[in-house]
Amino acid sequence: MDGNTSGVNGNNVDWDTEDELDEIENFTLSSSANLCSGEGSSSPGPSNTKVFGHFVSMGFSHKMVSKAVKEHGEEDADSILESLLLYNALENSTSEQDSPPEQDSPPEQFFPPQQQQIDSDPFSSDYEGSFLDGFSDLDSSDNEESFIPTSEEDKKLVSLVNMGYTEFEASIAIERCGVDSSLVDLTDFISAAQFSKAEDVHFPLEEKPRRLHIDHKKKRKLCEYAMSKRKKKVGLGNGIIEEDDEALHLPNPMIGFGTPTHLCQVHRSIPEAARGPPYFYYENVALTPKGVWNTISRFLYDIPPEFVDSKYFCAAARKRGYIHNLPIENRFPLIPLPPQNIFDAFPMTRRWWPCWDERRQLNCLQTCYASAQLTERIRLALKDYGEDEVPPERVRRYVLHECRKWNLLWVGKNKVAPLEPDEVEMLLGFPRNHTRGISRTDRYKSLGNSFQIDTVAYHLSVLKDRFPNGINLLSLFSGIGGAEIALHRLGIRMKNVVSVEISGVSRTVVRTWWEQTNQKGNLYHLADVQELNADRLEHYINIFGGFDLVVGGSPCNNLAGSNRHHRDGLEGKESSLFYDYFRILDIVKGLMTTNS
Repeated sequence: MDGNTSGVNGNNVDWDTEDELDEIENFTLSSSANLCSGEGSSSPGPSNTKVFGHFVSMGFSHKMVSKAVKEHGEEDADSILESLLLYNALENSTSEQDSPPEQDSPPEQFFPPQQQQIDSDPFSSDYEGSFLDGFSDLDSSDNEESFIPTSEEDKKLVSLVNMGYTEFEASIAIERCGVDSSLVDLTDFISAAQFSKAEDVHFPLEEKPRRLHIDHKKKRKLCEYAMSKRKKKVGLGNGIIEEDDEALHLPNPMIGFGTPTHLCQVHRSIPEAARGPPYFYYENVALTPKGVWNTISRFLYDIPPEFVDSKYFCAAARKRGYIHNLPIENRFPLIPLPPQNIFDAFPMTRRWWPCWDERRQLNCLQTCYASAQLTERIRLALKDYGEDEVPPERVRRYVLHECRKWNLLWVGKNKVAPLEPDEVEMLLGFPRNHTRGISRTDRYKSLGNSFQIDTVAYHLSVLKDRFPNGINLLSLFSGIGGAEIALHRLGIRMKNVVSVEISGVSRTVVRTWWEQTNQKGNLYHLADVQELNADRLEHYINIFGGFDLVVGGSPCNNLAGSNRHHRDGLEGKESSLFYDYFRILDIVKGLMTTNS
């Protein structure tokens, strides 16, 4: 279901989880799958296409390439490359045991002798590679043979080619950056050239460079490799993460380490690798496919999530998980406290609220709203019953189901209506008219994907005494500025904010709020977390001395129960961006450790 104003019935949406309908603005990523663009020749045979010639030029045999193209078709270049790597590994393994290599086998520079294990920490300052080092599309296992280049230059060339770059791109990057450059520098160099829309002086290619995109499965492999290396060094184990580990059981009540009205005595210890600087704070939906929170937790330094339902902070439910390295002692809420139930938030509704509607709080606020046709059907279903007359159970069940599903309020006799955008702003803790000026659809969408300010502010309140002179913030997946507003309402001055958000509409909302509230600090806007690399992060760190807090909640499109058709977990197209949160956080921690 899309995030527009329609969708009365919602029959294809699973609402049993009471979680939000995830309609974060879709954005198209250029796929790196098309390693070679252009039409094939007039001949139908695979050996006459540019795709075939591309892989043959990489050193694969005609026989191998032909087999892979026939298996996957000419469009799926990533799968072709993966199969070719697999064929070659199997062929080399067989040839080592039984027979001499094929005459037409790939050149030695692409598949050299057996690779030794490298135990260096890819995130330490003295490591010359990166977490991309040595990775290919090939899944590793204990039974597979691996290979090592004969020189440092060949090693880096193989690593870049196995990441999906062409041999030409890899060679140019090594030539321009130098053999001693790390893989991070080399990949950043290639990315910069591909991002450029103008004619790139570094790559005199016939085709225009395309934006780098590592698909989500490969991205996960790279991050798992980085995490396993880091854990080896700090003694936390070296097992590969399995997303289908034992499911986490959500607490009941869902109050985390305590709320303003439910205080708890909780002691927790933060793993050494997770301690700041910087502090970090990650948020996502609590109700996810099995194993997702186990995976997120293991990537984020084995910190268990804090599950909190915002119904303990305001009049609407919002079940979320938070992983952070913040202290949990001496938290305090925003004052004044927000309305805690429907009648406090909307006192005019009490006059029309039927006795058989026992709701006192709203369900999770969605990114879409009920149509006028639905509210009219409810009115017609109730029109034959007087104000004090209780409708039959069949009618009550239908009406209550729709009211819970769409968070409908009673605004007249037998008359219900959806929440207005300014009412949603109030429930979520945003300033009045925060999103006013953008389309109604965009207002619901951006608010439905935002933080609940009072909940987040309660967690971040511990920073006020620690940063009396202000804070430097890296805000990833910023949306409409929930974290920034929470800090502002806490009275924590923001000296420098690097805000990364794909939606131009949301960036405009944040910029407008920043100016209207007369913020004295500096606001830097970036569009895409995938473009935030080590060089750019180091640039900002050099300007203002580092980040005090890294905050963000990656898209939950493929995690929430409302998305029946693409609930793919962290393998989903949007939700795999979690790995960019991890990547960026780890780079920041590494850079700040180096500079300290």
